[in-house]
Amino acid sequence: MISRRMFIGSLAGNLLAAPLTAEGQQPGRVARIGYLAANLAVADPRTREAFLQGLRDLGYVEGRNLLIEYRDAAGKTERFPALAAELVALKVDVIVAAGGTLAALAAKQATTTLPIVFAAVGNPVAEGLVTSLARPRGNVTGLSLVQQEIVGKSLELLKQAVPEVSRVALLLKPDSMPDRAKKDRLNAADVAARALSVRLQVVEARGPEDFDRAFSDMTRARAGALTVLATPVFDSERRRLVDLAAKNRLPTVYSYRSYVEAGGLMSYGPDLADSFRRAATYVDKILKGAKPGDLPVEQPTKFELVINLKTAKALGLTIPQSVLQRADEVIQ
Repeated sequence: MISRRMFIGSLAGNLLAAPLTAEGQQPGRVARIGYLAANLAVADPRTREAFLQGLRDLGYVEGRNLLIEYRDAAGKTERFPALAAELVALKVDVIVAAGGTLAALAAKQATTTLPIVFAAVGNPVAEGLVTSLARPRGNVTGLSLVQQEIVGKSLELLKQAVPEVSRVALLLKPDSMPDRAKKDRLNAADVAARALSVRLQVVEARGPEDFDRAFSDMTRARAGALTVLATPVFDSERRRLVDLAAKNRLPTVYSYRSYVEAGGLMSYGPDLADSFRRAATYVDKILKGAKPGDLPVEQPTKFELVINLKTAKALGLTIPQSVLQRADEVIQ
């Protein structure tokens, strides 16, 4: 667990340029934010930095008018309830659930009064976090990643990159979301697969200890490609997942660019750093008096397709120009 009060003594130059207080903040008042993370040590550092930069852009300076209490599950999602309870006991002004759906649910179960902002969850309505996107109600709001649409688009891109594929495995962490959300996501994947004349093989892995067995199941069933439904646990193990996909020669599409930078074939999904930056805006509004239940849940505005040509070559694939031309970035 990381418990740090972020007072940074080397900010002198930045402090001179920064406003003394965020607009709407009482002079001399320090905003206290609880940051509930899944695994800070291996998470994509751009997400947290984007959140912090978003706060700086709004006038919040660590060590002057901002204090962040970090609680890190270190990859053990079962720790979320206890960590969320600690943040509630500290009476922070707002809890930022940065560790996905399970972190947000743990925070919601820990308090009905402290404001909670989730930075990136799949379907907050189906997951029981809010009653609707337009009017969340309660003490929870934030940013959705619209995973149902993403899985369909990911399968489409995979089929275009590997036209001959007839069976695609879908790797899922079954306990990463409530049953209703899981059912909705799998239904969306099944509809997309049938539209592409592809058979879908759902393979479950609760954690890293299940990865070897999961990939054995895929190869035994003769899966020709793979799509991975992102979760914080999978994200923290992205290098191992990428290595296993390469070892089993499975062209794979992921949700985030960090997988492709680690050697994965391709990714399609929202710009995760942008979502975290926008989460800072929610925090600012709440600190200025807005109620979470009155702040609509936002959906992604930026999606990105990233392709790793080195990995494609290693797999013996030639990515069609029509796909490459749509890519936001191509890693040579």
